[in-house]
Amino acid sequence: MKNAEEKEAPFPCLNRDLSWVDFNERVLNEGLRKDLPLLERFRFLSIVTTNFDEFFMVRVAAIKRLLNAETAGLKADPSGLLPAQQLKAISEKVHSILKKQYDCLRNDIFPGLAKNGLSLLHPDSWSVPQLDFLDSYFVGQIFPVLTPLRLEDDKPMPFIESRALHAAFLLEAQTAEGSEHKIIVPLPSVLGRLVWLPSSESITVNGQKREMLQIALLEDVIVTWGAYLFPGFRIKESILFKINRDADFSVDEQRDEDFVEAMAEVLEDRGRSDVIRMVYSPGSVKLRDELANRFSLDADYLYEVDGPINPIDFMELTNVAGLENLTEKPWKIYPSTDFSAETQPAEPIWDRISQGDVMLHLPYQSFDPVIRFFQEAANDSQVISIKTALYRTGGAIPGTGIHSSSSAYSPVVRALEQAALNGKHVTAVVELKARFDEERNISWANRLEKAGVIVVYGLSNLKVHSKISMVMRRENERIKRYVHLSTGNYNDRTAKYYEDICLFTCREDISYDAGLLFNMLTGYSTVQQMARLTIAPTGLKRRFLDLIEREANRAKHKYPAKITAKLNSLTDIDIIKALYEASKAGVKISLCVRGICTLLPGIPGISDNISVISIIDHYLEHSRIYYFANGGAEELYLASADWMPRNLERRVELLFPVQDEKIRRTLQDILNNYFKDNCQASVLDKNGVWTRLAPAEKEKPFRVQKEMLSRAAMPNENSGAVKLDYNVRRSPPLNT
Repeated sequence: MKNAEEKEAPFPCLNRDLSWVDFNERVLNEGLRKDLPLLERFRFLSIVTTNFDEFFMVRVAAIKRLLNAETAGLKADPSGLLPAQQLKAISEKVHSILKKQYDCLRNDIFPGLAKNGLSLLHPDSWSVPQLDFLDSYFVGQIFPVLTPLRLEDDKPMPFIESRALHAAFLLEAQTAEGSEHKIIVPLPSVLGRLVWLPSSESITVNGQKREMLQIALLEDVIVTWGAYLFPGFRIKESILFKINRDADFSVDEQRDEDFVEAMAEVLEDRGRSDVIRMVYSPGSVKLRDELANRFSLDADYLYEVDGPINPIDFMELTNVAGLENLTEKPWKIYPSTDFSAETQPAEPIWDRISQGDVMLHLPYQSFDPVIRFFQEAANDSQVISIKTALYRTGGAIPGTGIHSSSSAYSPVVRALEQAALNGKHVTAVVELKARFDEERNISWANRLEKAGVIVVYGLSNLKVHSKISMVMRRENERIKRYVHLSTGNYNDRTAKYYEDICLFTCREDISYDAGLLFNMLTGYSTVQQMARLTIAPTGLKRRFLDLIEREANRAKHKYPAKITAKLNSLTDIDIIKALYEASKAGVKISLCVRGICTLLPGIPGISDNISVISIIDHYLEHSRIYYFANGGAEELYLASADWMPRNLERRVELLFPVQDEKIRRTLQDILNNYFKDNCQASVLDKNGVWTRLAPAEKEKPFRVQKEMLSRAAMPNENSGAVKLDYNVRRSPPLNT
């Protein structure tokens, strides 16, 4: 028994949110690489901004709420940090990252673009013809759309939209010296951020002489001609700013009778929730302090940036003629040779699945077979029913600025509509609580209901995050079930950017379990014993802990023991403790964790058998693969779940085994290849520091995503294997 004075050793782990900030710094480091094309670097830098927006709206908002709670504010997280300490450390790290980001934009990216024929001109560089053009452009195109909003001491703050760009002005009445007024002008999203300027300059790029492309920013034009908005007043000072509001809201789960209305109320409340931080340009201390006071923000939540706010708006430049050398062509997406529709008249998809399980590795292989799965089901007279769980099906692609606000952009939703209209029995479990997709999901859920689809809005207090669909088809006087399982969403857009793995099968055991799962999602049911599938929150965490403990026991008895896992995040303390115990028992554990990892590898006597890497590359690594050696009787699983408390305890998640021997060997090879990467991998040490790997002297470069691309190309090229330069970069991932 320990003495009263004897303190328990702190649990060795990192803070969850500081680990996420470190991940975003790894994204930033891709943008700092001088060997990448300028607009590709710019894209990475833009992703940093959009990532931080969501981070402050969700995670920092949640920590601030803890800080304000009397008891929770005194409770440390597993790493030993109190909420106030977490917020302070986050502020210091994020300020440092934004400084690097904007130093790079200001001193490297924009000068580099100018040398290549594209200049961002500030007002003091506009020529007389350009001033004349902009004056006319402001009066005719901008001025009529602007809405100045008074900021008065005795009245509430006007509505300020989260993440939107605003200009603030300090005015002085020309007739009353010393009388100051403050005005806010939202920059309408209907106006383009970039204003193309007439130019008479030319430049020689790569030996070719061409016209210099020159642009001005909308905000610079508005500030310069702002006097049009305020006749009788003089502009003394101005700044640009945006805010992030608290988006960490939950719907009232007890309002089942009007759940959609309750969700809509959450979205409305989010629009006017507390402000978490402000990002602003230099220019006016008085306006900054006024806004900070109005938003109740202290210095830790004020972020000054000397450069364009929301740089993602610049990504339209990637499509401008003449700038092709500043970007890189997208990688080719290859058809799956298991489905012949892309190359010749197709056999029914059911015939191919009936021959054996089929795996797709997205986006190296096309998402088209998934769309075919739904489209053929919709139009096949023998199909009688479709059941699916939908989390995200379309819309904004994080990190791109690409949006689609209508379900019409989702071929999966269109197929489900058509199936219902064709008389099929269609059930869709729709997750309205998918963060930042709530409004879009409500829209297409309503559309599905109008078409006759039975729409079920998930489960109370749980997000349905599993990705599963089942088609029931009459064959030979019986019902045969075809199941699609995936690590990713039914989103045809992100399927071109997110690395995921999906599986088609008609195995009876999987099909039976899928039926049980849908019955639990749509009706009332006690937890059912399943043959193959494991679900959260009822059994998945226990299953993972048992699998890890089994490896530890195998190691103790000198049997082959190894755990290899690829996932997005690792934060669950029980899982981490189990991994530490397995490491102590001698289990070799290799983890590829894209984002957050609070486990500390390489600690003598605790985690010295654990190694952790992270891959940041062209595609967003999104699949979850779990391998257990099991004394030689190897097992491999795919899942929708990461090793996080929210996945294991507060969501409906799915773990499914890979039973086909050929597919299992393929997946094991894919998984092992991630740990060979010496071009895009970073390794985590026992002190929580990430270090970028590079090929050692005389070591051959190996880049796992290029290897996967080469393999996808091989069956589709007459010449056999495609030789790819592992050092050549392409467009960056969409990190979220």
